[in-house]
Amino acid sequence: MVIKRTIDKEILNDMPKALFPGEIHLVQTPWEAEKAVAYLKSCPQLGIDSETRPSFTKGRSHKVALLQIASEEHCFLFRLNLTGLTLPVITLLESPYVTKIGLSLHDDFMMLHKRAPFEQRACIELQEYVRPFGIQEKSLQKIYAILFGEKISKTQRLSNWEAESLTEPQKLYAATDAWACLNIYNKLQELKQTGDFEIEEES
Repeated sequence: MVIKRTIDKEILNDMPKALFPGEIHLVQTPWEAEKAVAYLKSCPQLGIDSETRPSFTKGRSHKVALLQIASEEHCFLFRLNLTGLTLPVITLLESPYVTKIGLSLHDDFMMLHKRAPFEQRACIELQEYVRPFGIQEKSLQKIYAILFGEKISKTQRLSNWEAESLTEPQKLYAATDAWACLNIYNKLQELKQTGDFEIEEES
């Protein structure tokens, strides 16, 4: 496989859409959160992302509303605006035994820390992880496109993540983002093991 360093927006626009193929679970009560974490703690690696309701007023910001955590088959959408950051979720974020993979994790954790104090452990930041593979892009959308030839849609990004009920497109968008992080990591791990890649020459 030849890995491109960068990718043009025009090429990206013509790509087929990437969509999370697994089951999506909404987590809206502390009990559901506890059950979800029991499953997630059995996974060696997880993709992670968060969503915050956008603020269109200067100086006003919202707390993180949604935390998405995905395995290859399941994605759990923790509605933090309803449950808060519960103790089981904190223990998962602090667990040294489960690797959490994300993009711009510094920002995600900064937002999550506003809900409760915790010390995240065993985290992999994809923006740094992709560098040895020659990838110079920083966005999830572009990194994913380089590796899989598929486009992650961003149409739901500025929707209301604190809405009474999330729409199907919102749920799919949120799940796809978290799962895509895990997918990128797994693909790079595979390429690292097989050595079956070369980095495109600089033009």
